[in-house]
Amino acid sequence: MILDHIGIVVRSLEKGIAHWEKLFGYQQQTTVITNKRQKVNVVFLEKKGSLSIKLIEPSEPSSTIAKMASRGGGLHHLCFRTENLERTVAKMKNMPVRIIALPEPGEAFANHEIAFVYSQGVNIELIDTLERAGKIKE
Repeated sequence: MILDHIGIVVRSLEKGIAHWEKLFGYQQQTTVITNKRQKVNVVFLEKKGSLSIKLIEPSEPSSTIAKMASRGGGLHHLCFRTENLERTVAKMKNMPVRIIALPEPGEAFANHEIAFVYSQGVNIELIDTLERAGKIKE
């Protein structure tokens, strides 16, 4: 598995994008994608030679990240890309991790499946695709 991106909760995608562009030189690489299951809006930012950043804002007050966003946001997850998501999750069921979400379609990844586990105090997203929904043409 390799580290694919870092997920950061923000109060506002618009302000978050501006912050990451101005402070760190990242550029928006996708349109805003709404994940209806997780009740969040997300956007990917990229910078040559660096990991991608996924900014995440709650799309409604009942979002699981709404409280975190109201406190200013912060690190939400690390995402690892694997060759086969189903196999990886099956192996992890026998490891000292807590499965948070079994594989389900992820709107930000053009409905390729994603999963979440919790390990050593960190949310871990798992994917097996390079595809991003809403990719902005260059």
